[in-house]
Amino acid sequence: MRLNVFYSGEFGKKVVGNLINSDSFCFSCGELCDHCRSSRTGFAHLLTGIFELRTDIPDFVEDPMEYIPADLPECDLIIAIDLHPDLLMAVPDIAKVTGSKAVIIPVDDSRLVPAGLTEQVKNKLDSMGVECECPKPFCSLDITGKKHIDEFVNLGFGRPELLISTDIVNGLFTHIEVIRDAPCGATWFVAKKLKWSDVANYKENISNAHHSYPCTASMEKDAQIGDTILHEAGYIIRKSVEDAMNKE
Repeated sequence: MRLNVFYSGEFGKKVVGNLINSDSFCFSCGELCDHCRSSRTGFAHLLTGIFELRTDIPDFVEDPMEYIPADLPECDLIIAIDLHPDLLMAVPDIAKVTGSKAVIIPVDDSRLVPAGLTEQVKNKLDSMGVECECPKPFCSLDITGKKHIDEFVNLGFGRPELLISTDIVNGLFTHIEVIRDAPCGATWFVAKKLKWSDVANYKENISNAHHSYPCTASMEKDAQIGDTILHEAGYIIRKSVEDAMNKE
């Protein structure tokens, strides 16, 4: 799989950093860091292009492709994160130029990525035969039945999945393994904070870790989900932990 990532802002930087898994990516534990992510595979070799697009552009862009780099490399999947609305409208053209078979447009702030806009882009891509998903938030992305998007999820990115062991006698989490990570990398941090913590306090500990990472999703109420996207992301990681606890 070959990936082209187009992004503007901090959320995109986090996703790229998590994909690459560089030594300097996660510093949330500060001096207590034990390099827990060093065993995780990095996917820099899959990234055929990383493009940070400008944000200081006019409100209305007549020709969005003027702001897109020339000679884009071919790819199988495009991830477009928090782009200027007119640049987001150019994603089908970018897919055509690069021969991309699939597009993921994460929505972590509906003010930046309005529902009507994503629907227009998705419909255009569908008409071209290009797979498209617009997960809200990105960590809600699960197996879809779409070949190339599922290939990305199966790399280990999307709705978090964990393997958990507990000490029933002492009521502690003794082992937490990340099977599938949130695209921003938060799942590893939550897992690190849960290990050796009290099982009885898991909800509070998950919430504290999720906010401390921090989750970059919007705190503005989203009309489609009826809550903030940040809260939705928090519910997702809590449900993932609970599912793993039940499987144990």
